[in-house]
Amino acid sequence: MTDPVSSIRNLGPASDKAFAKAGVHTADALRALGPDEAYRRLLATGARPHFIGYYVLVMGLQGRPWNDCKGDEKKALRVKFDALKAEAMASTPPKDRIEAILDEIGIRERS
Repeated sequence: MTDPVSSIRNLGPASDKAFAKAGVHTADALRALGPDEAYRRLLATGARPHFIGYYVLVMGLQGRPWNDCKGDEKKALRVKFDALKAEAMASTPPKDRIEAILDEIGIRERS
């Protein structure tokens, strides 16, 4: 039997569901992709970008607690996250982009 995504430190059952939607069904598959490509795939499914979620993933893949990310390392991860988010937004159709912005600022009710 292969280990689920949630067997990786910091990740739980919600991660199993989210990554499955992105086509990633096992911890080994997630490790093989690495954090940037895995997060890119999550965003492609319409998942809402969230910096903490990104660095929790990075720390987990390194076997570190989620709150171990600090200082310059956290700043560098923020730069990577912002680039991934910008890339995802650039590939999102305009209507979806507007809806995502409305969701982010809390104008629309979440479904």
